[in-house]
Amino acid sequence: MSNLFINSHSNWSVEIDNCSVRVVVDFTASWCGPCRFIAPILAEIAKRTPHVIFLKVDVDELKSVAQEYAVEAMPTFLFIKEGKVVDKVVGARKEELQEKITKHGTLAVAA
Repeated sequence: MSNLFINSHSNWSVEIDNCSVRVVVDFTASWCGPCRFIAPILAEIAKRTPHVIFLKVDVDELKSVAQEYAVEAMPTFLFIKEGKVVDKVVGARKEELQEKITKHGTLAVAA
């Protein structure tokens, strides 16, 4: 499992530009209550899906990345494959998040 906190635009570029597997990006903020609620759930899901890379981006630290992907609410989860957004979940929606990770994670194994 890869679960990385991205704290610079250059780190973001390296992770996204060079990644051919499925990536789940968690756009979060330290002050966001729903983000704190979903964080341990996402960590548990990440443990069960080692073939998916999980990135965490603080929108206050990396405003340019949040703006680039039109993130307007937290948490926002983007599902990225080969640098392109293939799906999205907005809000701390445990069931929908699990469903999309399973859907896209399965594609990663089959690819």
